[in-house]
Amino acid sequence: MGDADTKPLTCKNLPQIFSSFVDTFVDFSVSGFFLPPNPHPNPSPTTYPSPDRLVAVGDLHGDLDKSKQALRVAGLIDAADHWIGGAATLVQVGDVLDRGGEELKILYFLEKLRREAAVAGGTVVTMNGNHEIMNVDGDFRFVTKSALDEFRVWADWYCVGNAMKSLCDGLPKPRDLFHGLPTVFPKFEREISDGIRARIAALRPEGPISSRFLSKNLTVVVVGESVFVHGGLLPSHVVYGLDRINEEVRDWISGLKQRVSSGLIRGRDSVVWLRRFSHELAENCDCSALEHVLATIPGAKRMIMGHTIQESGINGVCENRAIRIDVGMSEGCGNGLPEVLEIRGNSELRVLTSNPLYQKGYESSVESNLKDGLGLLTPEQGPKQVEVKA
Repeated sequence: MGDADTKPLTCKNLPQIFSSFVDTFVDFSVSGFFLPPNPHPNPSPTTYPSPDRLVAVGDLHGDLDKSKQALRVAGLIDAADHWIGGAATLVQVGDVLDRGGEELKILYFLEKLRREAAVAGGTVVTMNGNHEIMNVDGDFRFVTKSALDEFRVWADWYCVGNAMKSLCDGLPKPRDLFHGLPTVFPKFEREISDGIRARIAALRPEGPISSRFLSKNLTVVVVGESVFVHGGLLPSHVVYGLDRINEEVRDWISGLKQRVSSGLIRGRDSVVWLRRFSHELAENCDCSALEHVLATIPGAKRMIMGHTIQESGINGVCENRAIRIDVGMSEGCGNGLPEVLEIRGNSELRVLTSNPLYQKGYESSVESNLKDGLGLLTPEQGPKQVEVKA
């Protein structure tokens, strides 16, 4: 072929390659790393078979360092933050957003691990908590200034990417990130106002961040014998349908559905707000409702939830049928020591912790706490506590 027949490589004849390059440039500018290719772009299923090793992590609330510590305690990432969990399954039960300043970095990091795990035969499942729902709704009561700064910087890079794409004749004109939003919020300082504006644009239904990351989250998931949910499930939720809950929430976040029932994601009896199985006093937990729910989900033996901080660490009530794993590890929400729940096959449950209390005098502590009615996972009841250096 002669030189006259060779077309130059330009944006006009390679628009998708150029678009991918711009997206990669923006991602790296925001996250600090390159995302590997996505081997499984389809939505996550509601039900997974029982893996040989299952790890569950509670609320992360914008604390990237504690998030990584927890995953190292679990033996899922190495010193360079790459997946080393092999075929293990990781479930993070939601509340990545709010109370901390590295929310986007955690979202990118979990997405990176999802892709790395898939190549190794593993699975990373991320879930919606009440704070994800609140932010899609535009409820920013628990947002920090550092988080607004993070979103403001993200918006700057995103707009740079759009400007680059707009120069390419072969690409459609990018949609204005701030379409329909006011240019300023007069009640706030300019820097705060810009952060709020960026956050609304990113997280509203069909927003770039909500569509890309939060729409991949599940709201309910069953892995082997364990049912995962951020707050809890009631019989009415099971009757409504677990697949239906996931589909409706996903479609709402993606902008395909205008609204989703408040009974599912808003209010104290919704799946992301429920606390009936999370009360500190075991006697105040609704074990009969829990039994009913588990009996109507085939093969389910336990419900695992976050949402309510357990100052005593990961623990269980209702004969360990309700496992509570939110230990308040984020610096902005308790600053607790990282702990994760591990389940081998369908049998042994263990708490992997960086808390030396479990190794030094913990049994006597458990005994005294049980007298006060606290629900704790003692070795006699089931899960064992194992100290791991983070």
